[in-house]
This record gives sequence, C-alpha cells and structure tokens, in this order.
Amino acid sequence: MIKAVIFDLDNTLVDFMSMKQQAITAAINSMIDAGLKLSQTEAQEHIDTIYKERGIEFQNVFDQLLYNVFQKVDYKILSAGIIAYRRAREAALVPYPHVNMTLVALLKKGIKLAVVSDAPGREAWLRLCYLNFHQIFDTVVTFEDTGERKPSEAPFRKALELLRVRPNETLMVGDWAERDVVGAANVGITTVFARYGDTFGTVQSHADYDINDVSELLEVVDKENDLAQRR
Repeated sequence: MIKAVIFDLDNTLVDFMSMKQQAITAAINSMIDAGLKLSQTEAQEHIDTIYKERGIEFQNVFDQLLYNVFQKVDYKILSAGIIAYRRAREAALVPYPHVNMTLVALLKKGIKLAVVSDAPGREAWLRLCYLNFHQIFDTVVTFEDTGERKPSEAPFRKALELLRVRPNETLMVGDWAERDVVGAANVGITTVFARYGDTFGTVQSHADYDINDVSELLEVVDKENDLAQRR
C-alpha cells in the first residue's frame, strides 16, 4: 500500500524555469532603465553564462554581471535589478494546475507527503512558504540535509527515514529522469515522471509511470493500492 509520496519541488510542484525567466527579464529591463549600458540580449547572454558556471541557484548573479562587464558594482543598477527580480518572481511563483487539489486529495487519503529537492534549504523553504505549502509536507529534504544531490540515494533514504515508511510504500514524483527517477528507483521507490514539467525533451523516462498532469497521480496511487491488495 502507498503510504507516502515524495515530490521534487522545481518543475514538479512549481514551474521554476518559467518563473526564473520572467524574473530575470524583469530585472534586466529594470537595470537598463537604471543605466545599464547593455542590450537586453547582451545582458541575458552574460547571465546565462554565469548560471552555467555557478549554477541556476547562484544568488549574486547581478553583482557578478556588473563586475564582469564593468569591473565594479553600481548599486543603483544592482538594486533596481534585485527589486524587479523579486517582484516578478513573486508574481510568477505559482503551482502547476491542480497541484493544490491533488495535495489535498492525497492528505485525505492519509498519505504522508515530502519534498526532496537539490535546491539550497533557504530557497526551497522560501518557495514553499510563499506557496503556503510549508504546513502541508511532513518533511522536506534539501541539499544541506545530506550534502549530496540526486541521483544519490542519500536524500531519498533520508526522506524515507523521516517519513518512517519503506521504499515499496512510497512514490517519487519528479521531472528530471536522470536524477529523480534514477535515484528513487535505486532505493526501490516506485517512480512517477512528471512529463508536464520536463524541460529536456525526455523521450524515455524509464519511470514506472508517466503523467501529463499532476492530478493523474491520484489514479497511480489507486492503481498501486489495488495491485497491493491483490498480492
């Protein structure tokens, strides 16, 4: 029987990449208005390079942009970018369709809920709190909790330990086949590929289930429980 569902956060519960791009675009336009002597395309290319080198969660991307181009940080331009980024991020940070309904339905079934994310702990919790999801999940495991990123088994085993469930009682839902699916499968967790959040054009997820809408997860839970009862 399924007793717990573990979710990835970004591009599984929230459309992280869309939110990120909207926020970056707003920040660039605001910095240009404040005096940044770059075109929108030039600034975007610099930012893309920084994220590629430092990771998508790098928090000082605008500082680095200004320093790389001008060897100094203009705080007027920097502040304009940060404020625009934050405002746009908050406006764009919304859950995928049917996420709220699905989470509530799972809770009504008595299923424990968790998040396993490679995001820094502070950023993961900020996103969850902004969405009012921080009271929904029984546990949240981020990079700081194990020091290892998916597909390492460590974050998945940590979540199972905190939830007090076995792998065969658990589903893992995620958008990144090479990390979410592989890592969970390696510890014996039944895997669900969130195709609706896929940004890599994945053809074969190799998950136990593929879903095109998060609400389809409820059918997966029912199917798994029916199979368990027949065994």
